[in-house]
Parts: sequence; structure tokens; C-alpha cells
Amino acid sequence: MMKLLIAGGAGFLGSHLCDRLVAEGNHVLCVDNFETGSLKNIRHLLNNKNFELINHDINVPLEIKHLDGIYNFACPASPVAYQRDPIQTLKTSVIGALNLLNLANQTNSRILQASTSEVYGDPLIHPQNEKYWGNVNPIGIRACYDEGKRAAETLFIDSYRTNKTDIRVARIFNTYGSRMSIDDGRVVSNFIVQALQNKPLTVYGDGSQSRSFCFVSDLIEGVVKLFNVDNLHSPVNLGNPSSTSVISLAREIIDLTQSRSKILFVELPSDDPKRREPDITEAKGNLAWEPVVSREDGLIATIKYFRELLS
Repeated sequence: MMKLLIAGGAGFLGSHLCDRLVAEGNHVLCVDNFETGSLKNIRHLLNNKNFELINHDINVPLEIKHLDGIYNFACPASPVAYQRDPIQTLKTSVIGALNLLNLANQTNSRILQASTSEVYGDPLIHPQNEKYWGNVNPIGIRACYDEGKRAAETLFIDSYRTNKTDIRVARIFNTYGSRMSIDDGRVVSNFIVQALQNKPLTVYGDGSQSRSFCFVSDLIEGVVKLFNVDNLHSPVNLGNPSSTSVISLAREIIDLTQSRSKILFVELPSDDPKRREPDITEAKGNLAWEPVVSREDGLIATIKYFRELLS
């Protein structure tokens, strides 16, 4: 049994990670300030003797004497959520990451940073590999998240260089599945909720922009494999290399939900990436990992989740 801390453990990805690590027999400390996390995501774990909930904001240092590992998933991840309070988003990405790195050094524990494909901005190369430096607008409306995560990666790498902190960095691409909130604001949840309510699906721009969608179970498998591998201190892309256009996704969801919804085209937000597609060569080679859930199967499972949530 390991004692593992998951910051942001009540969130979409963090709660699935809590499930996985508790099921493996670990003692899990779930740390969350519930800014975007939800108690319902972890309620089923509250009576488990190997699960402990700590209501805490990681912008304030934590004092824990013994840990074997830390996963940092603490930060709003959807544009709607992280743009609501951009300064707080940036603080969580930077100050929160620094506090957790200090805790990792104090407890001599391994620490994984949940970074993001947003560090690539609106990329100029396709697919994106880990050596690409990105194309980010440092003063755009998405910068609080993009630059916050880039700065967190800098802190992690410099902590490894100077303190030999045992770091891992996961660059997570678009992920979807159960426990996304109804008002999440990301494209899969938006489309499914709109389709189930027979409302127009709002497509930004002409819908030609492409995205790669990874089902949550695949992503969590990749994260755990990355955490457990030894001597891998550089960032690793985790995502599904199979991409589709936003307009194609909208039509697919309308078909799978048998919705009467039409498609409504609206203005494209500022700095919205035109293409996003991971090169997962590093993950395949170093982790023996790649997604196994098809987009259709993942969407069917996610539609079932939202249908029950809305009923």
C-alpha cells in the first residue's frame, strides 16, 4: 500500500484517478477546494477506510509528514471555468504547483503534474510532439490556463534539475467521459447535453477545426503508467491520436442520441486552436500505452451518463 495525495481529487479526472488508486489498495488523500470539483464524484468513497477527503486550497501549503506520491490535478480545466477567475487560475497553476513540489521534496515522494495540450497553443505543426515549443498568445483570454500550465512545467523541470525531485509531467489532450459537469463548457459535454435536450448544437466558427478525444478510462491508464515508470522526467503526451472535425463530432452525437437538434454556427472564440492532435510515440515506447476505447463506444457511455443525469 502506498500513501498517495491527489490534488483536485474531486474533479472529473481526479475522481476517476481516486477510484483507480483506491481499488489498487492504496491509501488516497483527496485534496480539493471544490471550486470546480464535486462531492458527488467521490461520495461513494467516503466510507472507504483507504480514502480520506481534505478540503483545502493548494495555494496554501499543506503539512503532511509521510507520502509516497503526489498527483497534481488541481486547476479548472474548461475555458468557461478557468476564464471565470483568470488570476486565481494562474495562481493555482503556479503557486499551487510550487507548494506541492515543496511537499514532494519534504516527503521525498514522486510527483506527477497534470499538464495539458494547451501548452501547444494554436499549433503550427501536426501532430504535436513533446519537442514542439508551442504557439501561445501570452495575453489572450486563454493565457491564464495555457501560460499557467507552461509555468508549472518549468517549475517541475527546474525542481528536477536543482533538487532532483522525482517528477512526471503528463500533457493531457481532450478527455471526456462520466463526471463531466452539465455546464462544463467543453465540446463533448456541450454537444451531448444540447442533443439530449433537442436544443441547437452550438458549433464555433465553421466547425472545420479538429480535435482528438480520449475516453477517461484510457487517460487514467496512461497517467498511472506514467507515474509508475522509473527515470522519465520529460513531458509525455497522453491523448488519442485519432482526430475528427468539430462539425463531424456534432453530427455523430446527433445521430447517437437520435436527437432532433439542428446545428447553430456561432462566432469562433479568440485563440481557439484550429487543430489539436497528439503524437504519442513517447507514450507508446516508454509506457506501452495507447488508447483502446473507440470514439463511438466512449460517446455511447458518456451519453448514457448524461441521459441519467438529466432524467
